[in-house]
Amino acid sequence: MRIRPVGTNALLLDCADADQVEAWRAELWRRRERGQLTVVEIVPAATTVLLDGVPDPAATAARIAAWKAGTAASTETGGRAATIDPAAAAGLVEVPVTYDGADLPVVAEHWGVDVPAVIERLGRTRFRVAFCGFAPGFAYLTGLPAELAVPRLPTPRPRVPAGSIALAGPYAGIYPAASPGGWLLVGRTDLALFDVHADPPARLTPGTPVRLVAA
Repeated sequence: MRIRPVGTNALLLDCADADQVEAWRAELWRRRERGQLTVVEIVPAATTVLLDGVPDPAATAARIAAWKAGTAASTETGGRAATIDPAAAAGLVEVPVTYDGADLPVVAEHWGVDVPAVIERLGRTRFRVAFCGFAPGFAYLTGLPAELAVPRLPTPRPRVPAGSIALAGPYAGIYPAASPGGWLLVGRTDLALFDVHADPPARLTPGTPVRLVAA
């Protein structure tokens, strides 16, 4: 892991992979809760963790360099171990899913199985919110093994309905609102994922464990 300054009051942690990102996200959140880290925002991404609003970046970077991540509990996700924050594990979100997505046969073809096997695999996968982006409340869910990554559509759909559950690359995701999108659609849910008046507004936040439950 490498720590770099970003502007005058931020640090960027460059990580080796998604598991290291999650390990550092969980560790930094715990340190902040204990009063050992002063920071306004901790923002994980695919291979980085951004710390924004750091009063003394140089001193903070030195402290972080002496810390060790990866002490969170380990849970099984899609056939491999992933680091999960114990506090987040208590907040499992079960998403009711109607599996009628237009691209289910396409996913089945990529995986070399039939459609029921796709649904069964998604149902037993222990997903975790790795990071959020693209649109307010859109969570990138990890948990599927690398060999089950699927390509995006060659041409994005102009409108994907809110609640659509989709796959792209190694990720699963749920569209919180109607928007254009090129992910492969496998199902839909009525679960509300973003409410500007809620605290927090997003139902799925980094570190949250997620299960897709057939409705």
